[in-house]
Parts: sequence; structure tokens; C-alpha cells
Amino acid sequence: MDFARLEKNLTDNIKEAQLKLGFDNRPMSLNYTLGSLRKLLCAEPSNDILSEFADFTFPRMGKLSFHEIRDGICITIPADGTAYVNDLAGYDFLEELIKKVSCHGIFMDDVTAVFKKYAENAVIESSNTGDFDVLAYFPDKYPDEYFYCLAEEPCIGGCHVIYHRFIREDYEEMFCQTAKKAE
Repeated sequence: MDFARLEKNLTDNIKEAQLKLGFDNRPMSLNYTLGSLRKLLCAEPSNDILSEFADFTFPRMGKLSFHEIRDGICITIPADGTAYVNDLAGYDFLEELIKKVSCHGIFMDDVTAVFKKYAENAVIESSNTGDFDVLAYFPDKYPDEYFYCLAEEPCIGGCHVIYHRFIREDYEEMFCQTAKKAE
């Protein structure tokens, strides 16, 4: 079984939290829905598969632990795993995006310019879902494979842009079905 995609998603989510909140050398817990785990594993998540995943990641992440939550699994990464992720390079785009959206008085064009800076072919398109304003992603999956749902929110002094990011399959399941139902 190939666990690389789930490990990459796990490290990406840890790194995102570290870029937003800072690194504190403590364990971190992340909740995954069963649906997302199925897509990332290309298999039904089970105790055996999660145990194999923990063995696969152990040399880098330390001893992962798992517990069931409503409709999903909580994965706890020990402090040595979060320290490993803190030292990973290659997150320049995400770091710049987080810095940009953490500023007030910015507009959608300011944020989409970050996507275009990292890839001229970045897809930036208006949303018709009503849930967000713009969808942005990299069709070549570089610098990452995520679909970013961007929304402008008015605030004192102008505007603020927020984002939510999804793996492609979760985005399509949530928003493409919503768009089809609205037609």
C-alpha cells in the first residue's frame, strides 16, 4: 500500500498550523473524516491499515496514535514528529500566502497574485457556489496539490481575504455536487 499521499497531507497540515501559530515542540492532533482518509489512502481506513501507516511514518514522525471521533479519526503526532515537520523546506508558497491573508486591507487581487507568482498557469476562477468567491489551484500540482477556496470579507479599513484548502476529491465532492444540484 502507498502511504505517501496521506503522509504528505499530514505534514502539509502540520506545517500550515506551524506557519499560522508557530512551532512549540509539542504533539499535535489532526482530525480526518473517514471520507478524506479513504481518498488519501485509496482504501477503507481500518485499524490494520492505520497501524501500517504508523509503521511507515515512524522513522520520520515518531509513534503516531489514533482514536475514533464522530465520522472520522483523530491522528496525534508526537513532538518529535512536529519537530521533523518544522524543519522541512519547500513551503515558500504557503508561507507567503499565509502572510498575505493575515494582513487586513488586502483584496482578492493581492492574494491571487501570490498564486500567479508561483505558477503562471495557476487557475484562478470565480465561484458559482455562493460559498466562496474564487477558486485557485495549480493544475500541475506545483507548488502544491490543493484547491483553495478564497473569500473576501469586509472589515474595518477595507477588506480581508480568507481561505480554506481541500484535496481535489473533497473539493469536487462538496462543491461540484452543490453546483450540480443548483442547476
